[in-house]
Amino acid sequence: MRYIGFRSRRAAVTTGADLLTLSPVIPVVVVDDADHAVPLAQALLRGGVRVIELTLRTPAALAAIENVAREVPDIVIGAGTVTAPEHAEQAAKAGAAFLVTPGTTDRVLDAADATGLPYLPGAATVSEVMRLAERGLSALKFFPAEAAGGVDYLKSIGGPIPHVKFCPTGGITPQTAPNYLALPNVGCVGGSWLAPKDALANGDWDRIETLAREASRLG
Repeated sequence: MRYIGFRSRRAAVTTGADLLTLSPVIPVVVVDDADHAVPLAQALLRGGVRVIELTLRTPAALAAIENVAREVPDIVIGAGTVTAPEHAEQAAKAGAAFLVTPGTTDRVLDAADATGLPYLPGAATVSEVMRLAERGLSALKFFPAEAAGGVDYLKSIGGPIPHVKFCPTGGITPQTAPNYLALPNVGCVGGSWLAPKDALANGDWDRIETLAREASRLG
């Protein structure tokens, strides 16, 4: 996988497939304090990671997305854990550049389509992958990766469904990430380890920068 340069990246992020080329690892982050979002994004940038997925799991998430979109224009900011149609619209209005869903329903897919943003819909079974492919979606999130079969599962479905590529997320570590990235049907992985909860709480941005630098070298 060749990860595209930053100057072309912002213009090129128009499809789900483009999202898979941004970084070997997309940080998947839960933010409890919206004020942490900007220094977090800046630390990731210093470490060479130019994309972040802020999950809609806390009341601070939308404000955090808005802060990053406004104050850190050099990072591609996305909204994760989009589980309801209204989440898609709310994230788009907050300034998200892409969406990620853990699973898919027709209403959520329709809402994501309506925003015009690129998105990675979640799938965990062959039937779900085929159904999304029928809608013309060929870049998906595989979640929960480790619990759903991990590397061996993705390897086994690469033969019958070779045109679909994935961002596996869930239970992946710095040690297991290279095994996923070596697969031809994996473009990147999602990783929560780049922004540990204690580092966020303590404002340890140097640690996050170091983790980001290590992750950026995995590709």
